[in-house]
Amino acid sequence: MPELSPGTLILDAAPPGFDPLSLDPAQLGSVIGDRIDDDGREVVVADGTGELHIRLCNDRAVSRPAIILPIGATAIDLRLDVASRFVRRLRGQTIGLLPQALRLTVLRKRRLIQLLQAYDIHETGGGPRDIAATVLRSQQAGLPSVEWKDSHSRRTANRLIHDAISLVQRGYLKFLRGD
Repeated sequence: MPELSPGTLILDAAPPGFDPLSLDPAQLGSVIGDRIDDDGREVVVADGTGELHIRLCNDRAVSRPAIILPIGATAIDLRLDVASRFVRRLRGQTIGLLPQALRLTVLRKRRLIQLLQAYDIHETGGGPRDIAATVLRSQQAGLPSVEWKDSHSRRTANRLIHDAISLVQRGYLKFLRGD
């Protein structure tokens, strides 16, 4: 949803009198998605910095693109940065499509994968021991109850469960905004 993600660029047709650059999504990077729905067309372009989602409000937005930046929108500074990068890329400059705040680092990807795995295990009835064994690959999961109770792996698994539930229950919105 473009209103939640500052990494989604919203384009409409420019008003008469303007002479904008025409848009060819392929010149931005690899087109990895292109779909049409009731709200318009969404094109997903990827480069080394990540994926840029472009929401085209109508058919003329390709030949006469104008960027829509709602004032007061979530993370307006990030939206401006994405728009600026987009324009510079259209003009032929070599620049990443996404600002650093919207890029996933290797560590952040790993953490998100762990959280989703922990959530899946928790939702299917697994407990901290299961998460420690599967997600953390900790041998402490096999400790007797007395030792397990005070183990680092148990605390980490419980933290994963807590954070995973928060992420799934709308915490992902912070993530989408680059927070």
